[in-house]
Amino acid sequence: MEALKCVAAMDFIKDWKTWRETLKEGIQQARKLGVSDAVIQSMAAKVGDFLSQKVCPATKEEELLKQLWDVGTPDERKVLATLIFKLVQ
Repeated sequence: MEALKCVAAMDFIKDWKTWRETLKEGIQQARKLGVSDAVIQSMAAKVGDFLSQKVCPATKEEELLKQLWDVGTPDERKVLATLIFKLVQ
């Protein structure tokens, strides 16, 4: 029953390398279009909220990130989103 409450990360992402490259390209494209880093962070926080609620952590790292996200303030979540962006670039 618990498994029905969320989807596995690999069901959502399929391929970690492709997801990272897609995220990196999306950030670069948004910057080319003049989207500020603050807006990108805000959008990333909304995606993070979705992932935290709907995707089951598959690794210890994902579980830690989910726990940090769940207790983080909106500003702390923006910092986490920025960290993720820096990791993919």
